Amino acid sequence: MTNKTILDMCCGSRMFWFDRADSRAVFVDIRAESHTLCDGRHLEIKPDLVADFRALPFAADSFQVVVFDPPHLTHCGPNGWQGKKYGILSKSWRDDLKQGFAEAFRVLKPNGVLIFKWNETHIPTREIIKLSPVPPMFGHPSGARAKTNWLTFMKEAA
Repeated sequence: MTNKTILDMCCGSRMFWFDRADSRAVFVDIRAESHTLCDGRHLEIKPDLVADFRALPFAADSFQVVVFDPPHLTHCGPNGWQGKKYGILSKSWRDDLKQGFAEAFRVLKPNGVLIFKWNETHIPTREIIKLSPVPPMFGHPSGARAKTNWLTFMKEAA
């Protein structure tokens, strides 16, 4: 996996990837599981590597691009399809996300780019931005109610 230039550190089912087997990327998630959703669709979370985004098993300065799409729900029913699809934040979500941002910047190469996706159904994006050691350069809300935000960060050169 050392020849990969992109890290997706919370890949889930790789929903937003055009090529879910993109050979440039290493797909990481804390979960490896399959589910049948309430509408009968099959959901498969099958990362290349099972690992925690708070403690990534990669050397510093390893990737040109990091994608960080962490769970964004604070609560969900025990069998809720959204929890299965997107994951659920722990009670210590602030510390978890702060560690996630730190890890993302640690494994980014100098001048590398972090693409961050956040849905603010439960927590506003402005609260999440405070957890990053680096401010975003730009971003854009999307979705039917503009609750999903895409933000772009850059790691400064050493």
